[in-house]
Amino acid sequence: MTTLESLTEYNFGFELAQSINGMHWIEKILEERFGHVWRLSEYEKGVKLSLNGADGSIFFDTGCDSFARAGSSEFPCSFWDAENEGWESVLGKTLPAPGALQISSPLIEKNNADHVIHYDILALVYWMLARVEEIGREDLDAHDRFPATSSHAYKNGYLERPIIDEWLHVLGQVIQRQWPSLILKNHSFNMKVSHDVDQPSRSGFLTKKQLIRAVGHHAIKKRDLGNALNSIRVGMNSKKILHPSDPFNTFDWIMDLSEEQGLRSAFYFIVGNNDPHDADYHMSHPAIRALMNKIDRRGHESGLHPSYVTYDKPDTLAYEADYFRQICAEEDIKLNGLGGRMHYLRWCHPATMMALERTGFTYDSSLGYADSAGFRCGTCFEYPGFNPVSQEALSLRIRPLIAMECSVMDLAYMGLGNGPEALEKFVSLKNTCRAVGGTFTLLWHNSSIPGNKNLYRNVLIA
Repeated sequence: MTTLESLTEYNFGFELAQSINGMHWIEKILEERFGHVWRLSEYEKGVKLSLNGADGSIFFDTGCDSFARAGSSEFPCSFWDAENEGWESVLGKTLPAPGALQISSPLIEKNNADHVIHYDILALVYWMLARVEEIGREDLDAHDRFPATSSHAYKNGYLERPIIDEWLHVLGQVIQRQWPSLILKNHSFNMKVSHDVDQPSRSGFLTKKQLIRAVGHHAIKKRDLGNALNSIRVGMNSKKILHPSDPFNTFDWIMDLSEEQGLRSAFYFIVGNNDPHDADYHMSHPAIRALMNKIDRRGHESGLHPSYVTYDKPDTLAYEADYFRQICAEEDIKLNGLGGRMHYLRWCHPATMMALERTGFTYDSSLGYADSAGFRCGTCFEYPGFNPVSQEALSLRIRPLIAMECSVMDLAYMGLGNGPEALEKFVSLKNTCRAVGGTFTLLWHNSSIPGNKNLYRNVLIA
């Protein structure tokens, strides 16, 4: 297990042409994106892309030392006007080119039976998807998270753009000019909605002392007798199921809306109670079991929301995953793999990813920034994980998180509230994913639905 403490033992220098495992992983990325079986190999100036059984190749003859700097965001970024050189930009904008002080013109040339690209697109793919930038970072926030504001994407103005998808769109055009009869894989836009169940009930799981305090807060401080009485009603009547009048019991409403839109919601439950940041409920509680059964009966997904401390504690993560599986087995809930998201989006790269891999997670959807919505991984396509330290390809699927509701709405982050500005931001990100044929992955906590139902509905139907 690669731990936070042991990261300094590794040499982080990387060149794509020197990493056999890295090239095989990129071949897999290209196969998922374009279809077909690809071969990457070294040549005297860089990397050659070939198609099995086809004549000619695409050459990448310009390396970029910046992509070998693990844990660094301090290097140049240029921009390339694709349409000015006869290529389509999928978003109709100039493309950011991280690592390039300036861009060659023309960037892409026909050379006899081959094409040559004078920008290291494949190393960019590796650098972004393998999250090389995040290795060993110390400029973390109060929750030990790598913040958007420290990233190269934020500093250079492309965080809200899926630059990997943009550059692969260009590469797809080069492939089609190189091999005109080749039919590339087609991708259609889709949306995935998920809900971290931090608070399934506002007062159903409070201790007597906490309930008295909550009632006093509503009755005395807020002078809201209705909410005070409702807190008592919910607190005293949530022994077997969540109370219908519980304001945080929005699960049926969420599933109803998902079903109207042809979506399948995923609900991620917290198992551990190891820290004050964790939930106040236990997975063994009858009301939680009843909720999970309802989710299963309606064809939605239950997954794991590993507790606050687990991002750098693999043994605790493994215990929680085993306990979650046990609860599902006891309730006869059939898991089609195990998916989830880290609590508070805490992530130490690549240690957290390796713990998830070894715990048997099918996919993880933690890789979005807490302080800003956007494309942390530079893509809105799911992809197989890769450990850039051990050069190990993983079974774990990375499902990039594009937007979390509190990232957009909360004053501590983007601060757009729940009005037109917030809707515009959500829809803009969604439309960007639609333009590249990817997936708009949205996190919206069940406890954030009250007061925001119209906004949530409008994001889904946009």
